[in-house]
Amino acid sequence: MAEQRTLSDLLKSAEARLAAAGVDSPALDVRWLAEHAFGLTRTELRSRGRDLPDPQRAAAFEQLLARREKREPLQRLLGSWEFWGLELALGPDTLIPRADTETLVEAVLRRRPDRARPWRVLDLGTGTGAILLALLHEYRAAAGVGVDFSPGAASVASLNARRLGLSDRAVFLVGSWADALGGGQFDILASNPPYIPDADIAGLEPEVALHEPRLALAGGADGLDPYRHLAREALRLLAPGGLIALEHGFDQGEAVRELLNQAGLSGAETLADLGGRPRVTCATLP
Repeated sequence: MAEQRTLSDLLKSAEARLAAAGVDSPALDVRWLAEHAFGLTRTELRSRGRDLPDPQRAAAFEQLLARREKREPLQRLLGSWEFWGLELALGPDTLIPRADTETLVEAVLRRRPDRARPWRVLDLGTGTGAILLALLHEYRAAAGVGVDFSPGAASVASLNARRLGLSDRAVFLVGSWADALGGGQFDILASNPPYIPDADIAGLEPEVALHEPRLALAGGADGLDPYRHLAREALRLLAPGGLIALEHGFDQGEAVRELLNQAGLSGAETLADLGGRPRVTCATLP
């Protein structure tokens, strides 16, 4: 019976189940789920391997494991995830923050290195608020606005701002891109918009295709519809000399640069993520 197995045996069995289900990192995922369900650190999981687990906690672990077997993302099972060293709550209407998006934060910080200046920051398609909150964490005098089409996402972003002590400098609005804004100009416009071609979504990993909000993935027939819109909007949203920084797919850098150049922005440049793939394109308003 499962309750008679040692903790070590339970975890080994769980790892085999996730491997059989096609999970890329079964051992790592089991560790995360076990730490969450049993309330133990990684060291404690090893040192207590011969213990018989608490039945209630073992049942909670089994529930999480069964969901992960069905390829529900690990991060959603945990309910939160770290981005830029900040713990962010997730919701059904938010994308899971990914390490690739930290390239966008790094790009902004490199191009606007004055950490003490009261920058005005706009994050369109804010989701969990990850980009805006990371920038406000670094720019201690800055303030910003995050906009998302989903009320659920805006609510989660507001929750994250409160938990991080940033709610006095961050406002989250519901609307279609910048339509929610009454006016104003910003020094920094940052966005990780939907960029997957609509027809490609069904072929993505189940964790993405089945469990990420389609609204946050689908970028139109070629994946570039949001960039066409943002390139135009930047002209009215940015203050003179303002910076736009956009995350995109690894094969979209050239197209995004061209859209920004055509809109009248200058100095369009694409940067690579940690894997060496083109990931973020920046430009400025002359």
